Amino acid sequence: MTKWAFLGPEGTFTEEALLSLDEPGIEPVPCATIADVFDAVDSGECQGGIVPIENSVEGSVPATLDALAFDHDLTIQREIVRDIRHALIVAPGAKLSETRAVISHPQATAQCRRWLFKNLPGVEILAANSTAEAVQRAVKEPGLAAVGTELAANIYGGDVLARSIEDFKGNQTRFVVLGGGLRERTGHDKTSLALFLQKDKPGALLMILSEFAYGQVNLTKIQSRPTKKRLGEYMFFVDLEGHITDPQVALALDCLRLKLRSVKVLGSYPAA
Repeated sequence: MTKWAFLGPEGTFTEEALLSLDEPGIEPVPCATIADVFDAVDSGECQGGIVPIENSVEGSVPATLDALAFDHDLTIQREIVRDIRHALIVAPGAKLSETRAVISHPQATAQCRRWLFKNLPGVEILAANSTAEAVQRAVKEPGLAAVGTELAANIYGGDVLARSIEDFKGNQTRFVVLGGGLRERTGHDKTSLALFLQKDKPGALLMILSEFAYGQVNLTKIQSRPTKKRLGEYMFFVDLEGHITDPQVALALDCLRLKLRSVKVLGSYPAA
């Protein structure tokens, strides 16, 4: 058995993604936060880990991006894309009309914003570290409803008052598997980068984009994030099609290393 850390407790969408892996002999290890998942893998306590990185409705998960770019040298080993179906879960016997507050991970409640506004107008929204933690609390506190998985409702004994309450029916989340080193090229790969500028100047983003354009490297995502050093200083996260050993990708990265302060490869891995 190999230990795999995931954003817990039991019953989260992240656990569902972990259970969908075809890895033999996985022993799931729930962690309270995304940072704890990274720490468990980095310390060697767990041989692998899985965390959410992006949602089709709410965008990127900052805690995952920041951990990859600033806090750890772990890399993405593969990605998993899962359909996300949210349910409203309450204590046994509780009614919708008795709901005084809704609790969940902020990403989850944001993905159900319109449904909550229509069906529970004016109800307070509370934050939890995970959807499963929210279900645990809701089952113990009548009057509190959780946005979470039906798996969590089954585990913790909650009642499902409503199913598929997400605002967009094509709602999906991308999860990434964490580990050490880079995966070998498969021919259907994706590479994630963190790019740090020497200094902010006009045309900096154009220069980055031009290197990929010249090499005909297709970008699937680009996002700026604060460097956490001073106000107004940003770096860029980039996802692209291809492996770092592909000639056109390797050339683009070599050119960028000459022009940027740092190019950190967050992973080069099989695309979902």
